Amino acid sequence: MTVIKKWNSISLIIRICIGLVIGAILGVTLPQVTWIAIPGSLFVGALKGIAPVLVFVLVSASIANAKGGNASKFRAVIVLYMLSTLLAAVVAVFANFLFPVKISLEGVNAMEGFTPPESLADIILNLLKSVFANPVAAIAEGNYIGILFWAVVIGLAMKAASDNTKKSLNDFAAALSEVVRWVINGAPFGVLGLVFEAVSTNGIEIFTTYGMLVLLLVGSMLFSSLVINPIIVALTLHCNPYPLVFKCLRQSGITAFFTRSSAANIPVNMELCKELGLDEDLYSVSIPLGSTINMDGAATVITTFALSTAFTMGVEVTLPMALLLCIVSTFAACGTSGVAGGSLLLIPLACSLFGIPGDIAMQVVGVGFIISVIQDSVETALNSSGDVIFTATAEFRQWRKEGKKLPF
Repeated sequence: MTVIKKWNSISLIIRICIGLVIGAILGVTLPQVTWIAIPGSLFVGALKGIAPVLVFVLVSASIANAKGGNASKFRAVIVLYMLSTLLAAVVAVFANFLFPVKISLEGVNAMEGFTPPESLADIILNLLKSVFANPVAAIAEGNYIGILFWAVVIGLAMKAASDNTKKSLNDFAAALSEVVRWVINGAPFGVLGLVFEAVSTNGIEIFTTYGMLVLLLVGSMLFSSLVINPIIVALTLHCNPYPLVFKCLRQSGITAFFTRSSAANIPVNMELCKELGLDEDLYSVSIPLGSTINMDGAATVITTFALSTAFTMGVEVTLPMALLLCIVSTFAACGTSGVAGGSLLLIPLACSLFGIPGDIAMQVVGVGFIISVIQDSVETALNSSGDVIFTATAEFRQWRKEGKKLPF
C-alpha cells in the first residue's frame, strides 16, 4: 500500500511521462512481447465504456440545474465566451487544412463497410438518423449525437422536477466524474501499453506524428491566444488589447499551465479580477461560469483530433463539413468534464459527424492522453486566462459607455 500511495502522490503528468518512456523502450527492445499492450486496450475500453454515460448525465444535469434570471446582466460575457470558442475551432480547421496530420490507428486499413460521407447532405442525413435513435441504444452504442439530443431533452424536462431530484442528478454526475478520475489515474499504464503497441508496430518514427500533432495543437492555441482573442478585445473596447491580454496570461495563464485545471485556477482569476477593479457581482459568477463554458482550448483539441481522424480514415472533408464541425465542437467544448483530459472524451462526438466508428474514435482518445502532457497544460492556460480577459472586456465595455478610464 505504501508503494501505491507514493505512486499516487506523484504528479499525473510525471506518471504519464514515465509510462510513455517505458512503453517506448519496451516497444523498441521487446516488440515480440505482445501482452505488454494489454493495459492500453483496457484503458481505451474503460474510456469507451464510461464516456457515453458521462456525457449524457453531465449535459442533463447541467441543463436541469441551469438558473435563469441573471441572463441579461451576463449576456455580453457569454457572447464573448462563445464567440472566442467558435473562432478557436475555426482557427483549428484552417490549421488542419494547411498542415494535415494522419494518425497511425489499429484496424484502419482493415475497416470494412465504412463508407465516408460524400457531402454535407450525407452528414445532415446521418445526423438526423442518429438524433432520433433509441436513447438507451445511443448510450450502449456510443451514438454521441443521439446521446446529446436526448440529454438536452431530458435535461429540459427535468427542470420541472423537485430540487431534491435535481440534486440527485447532480450527485450522480459528480459520482461519474469521480469514476472518470479513477480511470484517468490509470492513464500512465494505458499510455505505456498504447505507446508500446505504436512503437512495436510502427517503429520509433511514430513520435514524429505525435510531435506534429503537438505542434499543430499548440500553434493553433497560441494563435487564438495571441491573435484572435486580442482582436475580439480590440474590436469591443477600441483600444490596444495586449496590456490586458499579457497581464491575464502572466498572472492566470502561467498558474493554469501547471495546475491543468480551470476549476483549480478560479481563486487566482478572482484575485486578478479584484486587482483589475471589476465588479464582484459580475466576476463572482462569470469566472466559475467561464471555467465551464469558455473552452477555446477544448474546441481546438476536439476539432483537431476529429479532422486528423477523418484524414486518416480517408474522409474528404469539405469546407461546409468543417464549419459544421466548428459549431459542434463549440457546443461540445461547453460540456467538457472538469477533469484533466476531459476534452478528449468529447472527440468521439465530433468524429461521429463523419460516421467514424466508436472503436477508432476511442483509439484517438488514447493518442490524446499520450500527448496530453503538453496539450492539456496549454489548453488550460488558454481557457483560464480567457475567463478573465472576457470578463474584464465585458465590464470595460460598460466603463467606456460611462466615460470611465480603463486601468491599462
